[in-house]
Amino acid sequence: MASPQWKISGDYFEACSCDSVCPCPTSGLAARPTQGYCDAGLVFHVERGSYGSTPLDGLSFAVLLHTPGAMIAGNWTVGLIVDERATADQREALTAIGSGQGGGPMAAVGPLVGTFAGVEAKPIRIERSDMRRSVSIAGMLDIAVEGIPGASPTGRHSAGGCRRAAGLRGEARAPGGRKSPSVQSPR
Repeated sequence: MASPQWKISGDYFEACSCDSVCPCPTSGLAARPTQGYCDAGLVFHVERGSYGSTPLDGLSFAVLLHTPGAMIAGNWTVGLIVDERATADQREALTAIGSGQGGGPMAAVGPLVGTFAGVEAKPIRIERSDMRRSVSIAGMLDIAVEGIPGASPTGRHSAGGCRRAAGLRGEARAPGGRKSPSVQSPR
């Protein structure tokens, strides 16, 4: 059965365990992470969105991942944290989007995932101030990032998925083990 059409727009930011600008995005995921492994948190806050007829406005989710070496080598462990305020249908929708099962950007990394560590519903606290973003998910994730201005006065630019990664505004669309790793960065 085909996945429902979905669309989300809102805030996205990420951070990983690299010491400086992450080498992965600019190397086609082939570069070795600066620590030799990668622990990352990819955070999504949906300002507006739906999965089929299920509204997702105001909800958040986070993808937590661990790679034992260069990302392109695969064997990722991935876990998903969904907003505890979500209904059962909304949790199912966020899981489909965040895991890639519903298509879209996360589906592209599906072949690299060796272990799916599961889904947990938890409180997700996101704070925003200008180009700063932070997230706290008790016992799982605690990161803070700051964007840098892009060429457009209203745009943002990513410094790469590192401890000092940038917050992005964006939109994602889709057509038709190990415990989840935790990531911590200095504030």
